[in-house]
Amino acid sequence: MTDLRARALAALADQTIELPSWAFGNSGTRFKVFGQPGVARDPFEKIEDAAQVHRFTGAAPRVSLHIPWDLVDDFGKLAAHAADLGVSIGAINSNLFQDDEYRLGSLTHPDQSVRDRAIAHHAQCVDVMRATGSTDLKLWLPDGTNYAGQDDLRGRQDRLADSLQQVYAMLDPGMRLLLEYKFYEPYFYAMDIPDWGTSLLHCLALGEQATVVLDTGHHAPGTNIEFIVMQLLRVGRLGAFDFNSRYYGDDDLIVGSADPFQLFRIMNEIVAADALLGAGVNFMLDQCHNIEPKIPGQIRSVMNVQEATTKALLVDREALAAAQSSGDVLAAHGALTDAFSTDVRPLLAELRESKGLDADPYAAYARSGHQERIARERVGGTQAGWGA
Repeated sequence: MTDLRARALAALADQTIELPSWAFGNSGTRFKVFGQPGVARDPFEKIEDAAQVHRFTGAAPRVSLHIPWDLVDDFGKLAAHAADLGVSIGAINSNLFQDDEYRLGSLTHPDQSVRDRAIAHHAQCVDVMRATGSTDLKLWLPDGTNYAGQDDLRGRQDRLADSLQQVYAMLDPGMRLLLEYKFYEPYFYAMDIPDWGTSLLHCLALGEQATVVLDTGHHAPGTNIEFIVMQLLRVGRLGAFDFNSRYYGDDDLIVGSADPFQLFRIMNEIVAADALLGAGVNFMLDQCHNIEPKIPGQIRSVMNVQEATTKALLVDREALAAAQSSGDVLAAHGALTDAFSTDVRPLLAELRESKGLDADPYAAYARSGHQERIARERVGGTQAGWGA
Protein backbone atom coordinates (compact mmCIF):
# COMPACT_ATOMS: atom_id res chain seq x y z
CA MET A 1 0.00 0.00 0.00
CA THR A 2 2.93 2.34 0.68
CA ASP A 3 4.13 2.02 -2.92
CA LEU A 4 0.58 2.50 -4.22
CA ARG A 5 0.20 5.65 -2.12
CA ALA A 6 3.51 7.05 -3.34
CA ARG A 7 2.65 6.35 -6.98
CA ALA A 8 -0.79 7.84 -6.49
CA LEU A 9 0.61 11.03 -5.01
CA ALA A 10 3.06 11.38 -7.89
CA ALA A 11 0.31 10.98 -10.50
CA LEU A 12 -2.14 13.24 -8.69
CA ALA A 13 0.46 15.99 -8.45
CA ASP A 14 0.41 16.27 -12.25
CA GLN A 15 -3.29 15.63 -12.89
CA THR A 16 -5.10 18.55 -14.54
CA ILE A 17 -8.77 19.19 -15.26
CA GLU A 18 -9.95 21.81 -17.77
CA LEU A 19 -12.80 24.12 -16.81
CA PRO A 20 -15.64 25.32 -19.08
CA SER A 21 -16.14 29.07 -19.34
CA TRP A 22 -19.91 28.59 -19.57
CA ALA A 23 -20.01 27.07 -16.10
CA PHE A 24 -19.45 30.57 -14.72
CA GLY A 25 -22.46 32.16 -16.42
CA ASN A 26 -26.11 32.04 -15.47
CA SER A 27 -27.90 28.89 -16.58
CA GLY A 28 -31.09 26.97 -15.92
CA THR A 29 -33.63 24.69 -17.53
CA ARG A 30 -35.22 25.08 -20.95
CA PHE A 31 -37.98 26.97 -19.15
CA LYS A 32 -35.91 29.59 -17.35
CA VAL A 33 -32.36 30.81 -16.80
CA PHE A 34 -31.72 31.56 -13.14
CA GLY A 35 -29.65 34.58 -12.18
CA GLN A 36 -27.21 34.64 -9.27
CA PRO A 37 -25.38 37.55 -7.60
CA GLY A 38 -21.77 38.02 -8.66
CA VAL A 39 -21.95 36.00 -11.87
CA ALA A 40 -19.34 36.91 -14.50
CA ARG A 41 -20.41 39.62 -16.95
CA ASP A 42 -17.93 38.91 -19.73
CA PRO A 43 -15.22 36.42 -20.81
CA PHE A 44 -12.57 38.23 -18.79
CA GLU A 45 -14.54 37.73 -15.57
CA LYS A 46 -15.21 34.10 -16.50
CA ILE A 47 -11.44 33.62 -16.69
CA GLU A 48 -11.09 35.30 -13.30
CA ASP A 49 -13.62 32.88 -11.79
CA ALA A 50 -11.88 29.88 -13.34
CA ALA A 51 -8.60 31.13 -11.89
CA GLN A 52 -10.18 31.03 -8.44
CA VAL A 53 -10.95 27.34 -8.90
CA HIS A 54 -7.33 26.71 -9.86
CA ARG A 55 -6.08 28.85 -6.98
CA PHE A 56 -7.83 26.66 -4.42
CA THR A 57 -7.52 23.23 -6.07
CA GLY A 58 -4.18 23.56 -7.87
CA ALA A 59 -5.53 21.18 -10.53
CA ALA A 60 -7.47 23.33 -13.02
CA PRO A 61 -4.99 25.38 -15.07
CA ARG A 62 -6.97 25.63 -18.36
CA VAL A 63 -10.24 27.25 -19.39
CA SER A 64 -12.23 26.10 -22.42
CA LEU A 65 -13.93 28.85 -24.45
CA HIS A 66 -17.16 28.79 -26.42
CA ILE A 67 -17.60 30.77 -29.62
CA PRO A 68 -19.59 33.01 -30.04
CA TRP A 69 -20.43 33.20 -26.33
CA ASP A 70 -16.86 34.20 -25.48
CA LEU A 71 -16.15 36.53 -28.41
CA VAL A 72 -13.91 39.49 -27.56
CA ASP A 73 -12.24 42.15 -29.68
CA ASP A 74 -8.72 41.02 -28.77
CA PHE A 75 -8.13 37.34 -28.01
CA GLY A 76 -4.44 37.99 -27.46
CA LYS A 77 -5.45 40.27 -24.61
CA LEU A 78 -7.77 37.59 -23.20
CA ALA A 79 -5.00 34.98 -23.34
CA ALA A 80 -2.61 37.41 -21.63
CA HIS A 81 -5.25 38.07 -18.96
CA ALA A 82 -5.48 34.32 -18.34
CA ALA A 83 -1.70 33.99 -18.11
CA ASP A 84 -1.55 36.83 -15.58
CA LEU A 85 -3.99 34.86 -13.44
CA GLY A 86 -2.00 31.62 -13.69
CA VAL A 87 -4.23 29.79 -16.18
CA SER A 88 -4.33 29.33 -19.96
CA ILE A 89 -6.87 28.91 -22.74
CA GLY A 90 -7.85 25.32 -23.47
CA ALA A 91 -10.17 23.93 -26.14
CA ILE A 92 -12.22 26.19 -28.38
CA ASN A 93 -15.84 25.03 -28.74
CA SER A 94 -17.88 25.84 -31.83
CA ASN A 95 -21.62 26.57 -31.81
CA LEU A 96 -23.99 25.16 -34.43
CA PHE A 97 -27.23 25.16 -32.46
CA GLN A 98 -28.43 28.75 -32.09
CA ASP A 99 -28.82 30.22 -35.58
CA ASP A 100 -32.19 30.03 -37.31
CA GLU A 101 -30.52 28.78 -40.50
CA TYR A 102 -29.55 25.58 -38.68
CA ARG A 103 -33.13 24.43 -38.01
CA LEU A 104 -32.70 21.52 -40.45
CA GLY A 105 -28.98 21.02 -39.88
CA SER A 106 -25.66 22.81 -40.10
CA LEU A 107 -22.79 20.67 -41.39
CA THR A 108 -25.39 18.21 -42.73
CA HIS A 109 -27.94 20.70 -44.10
CA PRO A 110 -29.25 19.93 -47.62
CA ASP A 111 -28.45 23.52 -48.67
CA GLN A 112 -24.76 24.00 -49.51
CA SER A 113 -24.90 27.67 -48.51
CA VAL A 114 -25.94 26.74 -44.97
CA ARG A 115 -23.17 24.16 -44.76
CA ASP A 116 -20.72 26.78 -45.99
CA ARG A 117 -21.84 29.11 -43.19
CA ALA A 118 -21.24 26.37 -40.60
CA ILE A 119 -17.82 25.59 -42.07
CA ALA A 120 -16.88 29.28 -42.04
CA HIS A 121 -17.76 29.44 -38.35
CA HIS A 122 -15.08 26.83 -37.70
CA ALA A 123 -12.57 28.94 -39.61
CA GLN A 124 -13.40 31.68 -37.11
CA CYS A 125 -12.79 29.22 -34.26
CA VAL A 126 -9.42 28.20 -35.70
CA ASP A 127 -8.45 31.87 -35.82
CA VAL A 128 -9.32 32.09 -32.12
CA MET A 129 -7.13 29.05 -31.51
CA ARG A 130 -4.18 30.71 -33.19
CA ALA A 131 -4.70 33.91 -31.21
CA THR A 132 -4.95 32.16 -27.84
CA GLY A 133 -2.49 29.29 -28.27
CA SER A 134 -5.23 26.66 -28.11
CA THR A 135 -4.55 23.33 -29.82
CA ASP A 136 -8.01 21.72 -29.62
CA LEU A 137 -11.10 22.51 -31.73
CA LYS A 138 -14.07 20.85 -30.08
CA LEU A 139 -17.12 20.15 -32.22
CA TRP A 140 -20.45 18.93 -30.92
CA LEU A 141 -22.89 18.47 -33.81
CA PRO A 142 -26.53 19.12 -32.82
CA ASP A 143 -27.77 18.07 -36.29
CA GLY A 144 -30.41 15.40 -36.71
CA THR A 145 -33.99 14.66 -37.70
CA ASN A 146 -37.26 14.28 -35.80
CA TYR A 147 -39.22 12.17 -38.29
CA ALA A 148 -38.64 9.14 -40.46
CA GLY A 149 -38.36 10.27 -44.05
CA GLN A 150 -37.61 13.87 -43.08
CA ASP A 151 -34.25 13.62 -44.84
CA ASP A 152 -31.98 11.00 -46.37
CA LEU A 153 -29.92 9.48 -43.55
CA ARG A 154 -27.05 8.37 -45.78
CA GLY A 155 -27.05 11.67 -47.62
CA ARG A 156 -26.65 13.50 -44.32
CA GLN A 157 -23.65 11.32 -43.46
CA ASP A 158 -22.08 12.01 -46.85
CA ARG A 159 -22.58 15.75 -46.42
CA LEU A 160 -21.18 15.55 -42.90
CA ALA A 161 -18.06 13.73 -44.10
CA ASP A 162 -17.45 16.42 -46.73
CA SER A 163 -18.00 19.27 -44.24
CA LEU A 164 -15.70 17.69 -41.67
CA GLN A 165 -12.97 17.26 -44.27
CA GLN A 166 -13.11 20.99 -44.98
CA VAL A 167 -12.93 21.84 -41.27
CA TYR A 168 -10.11 19.35 -40.71
CA ALA A 169 -8.10 20.91 -43.55
CA MET A 170 -8.04 24.20 -41.64
CA LEU A 171 -6.05 22.77 -38.74
CA ASP A 172 -2.40 23.66 -38.28
CA PRO A 173 0.14 20.96 -37.37
CA GLY A 174 -0.21 20.24 -33.67
CA MET A 175 -3.92 21.10 -33.63
CA ARG A 176 -6.66 18.53 -33.11
CA LEU A 177 -10.32 18.18 -34.02
CA LEU A 178 -12.26 16.72 -31.08
CA LEU A 179 -15.53 15.24 -32.32
CA GLU A 180 -18.30 14.79 -29.75
CA TYR A 181 -21.42 12.62 -29.93
CA LYS A 182 -24.83 12.55 -28.28
CA PHE A 183 -27.54 9.93 -28.64
CA TYR A 184 -30.49 12.34 -28.50
CA GLU A 185 -31.35 16.06 -28.23
CA PRO A 186 -32.09 18.41 -29.83
CA TYR A 187 -33.44 15.85 -32.31
CA PHE A 188 -35.08 12.58 -31.41
CA TYR A 189 -35.50 10.31 -34.44
CA ALA A 190 -31.86 10.30 -35.53
CA MET A 191 -28.88 12.37 -34.45
CA ASP A 192 -26.21 12.65 -37.14
CA ILE A 193 -23.45 11.73 -34.64
CA PRO A 194 -25.40 9.70 -32.06
CA ASP A 195 -22.67 7.43 -30.69
CA TRP A 196 -18.97 6.80 -30.29
CA GLY A 197 -18.85 4.47 -33.28
CA THR A 198 -20.13 7.12 -35.68
CA SER A 199 -17.72 9.68 -34.25
CA LEU A 200 -14.83 7.22 -34.50
CA LEU A 201 -15.63 6.33 -38.11
CA HIS A 202 -15.49 9.98 -39.12
CA CYS A 203 -12.29 10.53 -37.14
CA LEU A 204 -10.58 7.54 -38.76
CA ALA A 205 -11.53 8.89 -42.19
CA LEU A 206 -10.21 12.38 -41.34
CA GLY A 207 -6.76 11.45 -40.03
CA GLU A 208 -4.54 11.33 -36.97
CA GLN A 209 -5.48 14.85 -35.83
CA ALA A 210 -9.12 13.82 -35.28
CA THR A 211 -10.17 12.17 -32.03
CA VAL A 212 -13.40 11.38 -30.18
CA VAL A 213 -14.87 13.33 -27.28
CA LEU A 214 -16.72 11.26 -24.69
CA ASP A 215 -19.23 13.14 -22.51
CA THR A 216 -20.56 11.06 -19.61
CA GLY A 217 -24.03 12.63 -19.94
CA HIS A 218 -24.44 11.75 -23.62
CA HIS A 219 -25.48 8.14 -23.16
CA ALA A 220 -28.67 6.24 -22.45
CA PRO A 221 -29.17 5.15 -18.82
CA GLY A 222 -27.45 1.84 -18.19
CA THR A 223 -24.77 2.33 -20.84
CA ASN A 224 -21.42 0.81 -19.86
CA ILE A 225 -19.41 4.00 -20.36
CA GLU A 226 -16.18 2.50 -19.07
CA PHE A 227 -16.34 -0.07 -21.89
CA ILE A 228 -16.48 2.77 -24.44
CA VAL A 229 -13.56 4.49 -22.68
CA MET A 230 -11.55 1.27 -22.91
CA GLN A 231 -12.26 0.80 -26.61
CA LEU A 232 -11.35 4.37 -27.56
CA LEU A 233 -8.16 4.19 -25.51
CA ARG A 234 -7.36 0.84 -27.11
CA VAL A 235 -7.28 2.42 -30.57
CA GLY A 236 -5.69 5.66 -29.40
CA ARG A 237 -8.66 7.86 -30.33
CA LEU A 238 -9.96 9.18 -27.02
CA GLY A 239 -9.01 12.83 -27.38
CA ALA A 240 -11.09 14.36 -24.61
CA PHE A 241 -13.29 13.32 -21.74
CA ASP A 242 -16.11 15.56 -20.46
CA PHE A 243 -17.03 15.06 -16.83
CA ASN A 244 -20.58 15.56 -15.53
CA SER A 245 -23.27 13.40 -14.00
CA ARG A 246 -26.78 12.35 -15.00
CA TYR A 247 -29.75 10.32 -13.89
CA TYR A 248 -31.67 10.28 -17.16
CA GLY A 249 -29.90 12.10 -20.01
CA ASP A 250 -27.73 15.14 -20.44
CA ASP A 251 -28.50 16.38 -16.94
CA ASP A 252 -25.24 18.36 -16.53
CA LEU A 253 -25.04 17.63 -12.81
CA ILE A 254 -21.86 17.82 -10.74
CA VAL A 255 -19.60 14.95 -11.71
CA GLY A 256 -19.88 11.99 -9.36
CA SER A 257 -23.06 13.26 -7.72
CA ALA A 258 -25.42 10.68 -9.23
CA ASP A 259 -23.21 7.58 -9.40
CA PRO A 260 -19.76 7.91 -7.82
CA PHE A 261 -19.05 4.22 -8.43
CA GLN A 262 -19.50 4.74 -12.16
CA LEU A 263 -17.04 7.63 -12.07
CA PHE A 264 -14.58 5.37 -10.24
CA ARG A 265 -15.06 2.58 -12.79
CA ILE A 266 -14.36 5.02 -15.62
CA MET A 267 -11.22 6.34 -13.94
CA ASN A 268 -10.16 2.75 -13.26
CA GLU A 269 -10.09 2.05 -17.02
CA ILE A 270 -8.14 5.25 -17.63
CA VAL A 271 -5.57 4.40 -14.96
CA ALA A 272 -5.35 0.77 -16.12
CA ALA A 273 -4.55 1.98 -19.65
CA ASP A 274 -1.91 4.40 -18.26
CA ALA A 275 -3.87 7.24 -19.90
CA LEU A 276 -4.15 9.63 -16.97
CA LEU A 277 -1.04 11.55 -17.99
CA GLY A 278 0.74 11.95 -21.30
CA ALA A 279 -1.76 10.00 -23.40
CA GLY A 280 -3.28 13.00 -25.11
CA VAL A 281 -6.62 12.83 -23.30
CA ASN A 282 -7.92 16.24 -22.26
CA PHE A 283 -9.98 15.81 -19.10
CA MET A 284 -12.57 18.55 -18.74
CA LEU A 285 -15.66 19.50 -16.79
CA ASP A 286 -18.75 20.17 -18.91
CA GLN A 287 -21.46 21.25 -16.51
CA CYS A 288 -23.97 24.04 -16.03
CA HIS A 289 -24.61 24.99 -12.41
CA ASN A 290 -28.28 25.89 -12.47
CA ILE A 291 -29.16 26.14 -8.77
CA GLU A 292 -25.76 25.97 -7.05
CA PRO A 293 -23.17 28.79 -6.98
CA LYS A 294 -20.73 28.63 -9.89
CA ILE A 295 -17.22 28.74 -8.42
CA PRO A 296 -17.97 26.41 -5.46
CA GLY A 297 -19.72 24.05 -7.89
CA GLN A 298 -16.61 23.81 -10.02
CA ILE A 299 -14.37 23.37 -6.97
CA ARG A 300 -16.54 20.52 -5.72
CA SER A 301 -16.44 18.94 -9.18
CA VAL A 302 -12.66 19.03 -9.34
CA MET A 303 -12.48 17.48 -5.88
CA ASN A 304 -14.86 14.69 -6.91
CA VAL A 305 -12.72 13.84 -9.95
CA GLN A 306 -9.60 13.85 -7.77
CA GLU A 307 -11.21 11.47 -5.28
CA ALA A 308 -12.32 9.02 -7.98
CA THR A 309 -8.88 9.19 -9.58
CA THR A 310 -7.14 8.55 -6.28
CA LYS A 311 -9.25 5.47 -5.63
CA ALA A 312 -8.47 4.16 -9.11
CA LEU A 313 -4.76 4.72 -8.47
CA LEU A 314 -5.01 2.67 -5.27
CA VAL A 315 -6.35 -0.46 -6.97
CA ASP A 316 -3.96 -3.33 -6.30
CA ARG A 317 -3.26 -4.20 -9.95
CA GLU A 318 -1.19 -7.27 -9.13
CA ALA A 319 -3.89 -8.76 -6.92
CA LEU A 320 -6.53 -7.87 -9.50
CA ALA A 321 -4.61 -9.54 -12.33
CA ALA A 322 -3.97 -12.64 -10.25
CA ALA A 323 -7.64 -12.96 -9.38
CA GLN A 324 -8.68 -12.45 -12.99
CA SER A 325 -6.23 -15.01 -14.36
CA SER A 326 -7.29 -17.60 -11.78
CA GLY A 327 -10.99 -17.02 -12.39
CA ASP A 328 -11.63 -15.83 -8.83
CA VAL A 329 -14.64 -13.62 -9.57
CA LEU A 330 -15.22 -12.35 -6.05
CA ALA A 331 -11.57 -11.56 -5.39
CA ALA A 332 -11.32 -9.65 -8.65
CA HIS A 333 -14.43 -7.64 -7.92
CA GLY A 334 -13.22 -7.14 -4.37
CA ALA A 335 -9.96 -5.64 -5.59
CA LEU A 336 -12.00 -2.85 -7.16
CA THR A 337 -14.55 -2.39 -4.39
CA ASP A 338 -11.83 -2.31 -1.73
CA ALA A 339 -10.18 0.61 -3.52
CA PHE A 340 -13.52 2.34 -4.05
CA SER A 341 -14.33 2.05 -0.34
CA THR A 342 -11.05 3.69 0.69
CA ASP A 343 -11.32 7.12 2.31
CA VAL A 344 -8.86 9.03 0.14
CA ARG A 345 -9.50 12.46 1.61
CA PRO A 346 -6.48 12.30 3.96
CA LEU A 347 -4.22 11.41 1.02
CA LEU A 348 -5.56 14.30 -1.03
CA ALA A 349 -5.14 16.62 1.94
CA GLU A 350 -1.50 15.54 2.10
CA LEU A 351 -1.12 16.24 -1.61
CA ARG A 352 -2.64 19.71 -1.37
CA GLU A 353 -0.61 20.70 1.68
CA SER A 354 2.56 19.60 -0.12
CA LYS A 355 1.64 22.15 -2.81
CA GLY A 356 1.01 24.90 -0.26
CA LEU A 357 -2.77 24.61 -0.66
CA ASP A 358 -5.47 24.26 1.94
CA ALA A 359 -6.39 20.64 2.64
CA ASP A 360 -10.05 21.44 1.91
CA PRO A 361 -10.38 23.71 -1.16
CA TYR A 362 -14.16 24.01 -0.83
CA ALA A 363 -14.00 25.22 2.78
CA ALA A 364 -11.02 27.45 2.02
CA TYR A 365 -12.91 29.22 -0.75
CA ALA A 366 -15.92 29.71 1.53
CA ARG A 367 -13.66 31.34 4.13
CA SER A 368 -11.92 33.55 1.58
CA GLY A 369 -14.84 35.97 1.23
CA HIS A 370 -14.39 36.00 -2.54
CA GLN A 371 -17.99 35.01 -3.24
CA GLU A 372 -19.30 37.89 -1.17
CA ARG A 373 -16.87 40.33 -2.78
CA ILE A 374 -17.88 39.57 -6.37
CA ALA A 375 -21.55 39.76 -5.36
CA ARG A 376 -20.89 43.33 -4.14
CA GLU A 377 -18.62 44.44 -6.96
CA ARG A 378 -20.20 42.90 -10.07
CA VAL A 379 -23.17 45.18 -10.36
CA GLY A 380 -24.38 46.83 -13.53
CA GLY A 381 -24.05 45.52 -17.02
CA THR A 382 -25.47 42.23 -18.20
CA GLN A 383 -24.47 39.00 -16.51
CA ALA A 384 -23.20 36.26 -18.80
CA GLY A 385 -25.57 33.39 -19.37
CA TRP A 386 -25.87 30.08 -21.13
CA GLY A 387 -26.27 31.01 -24.77
CA ALA A 388 -24.89 34.53 -24.45
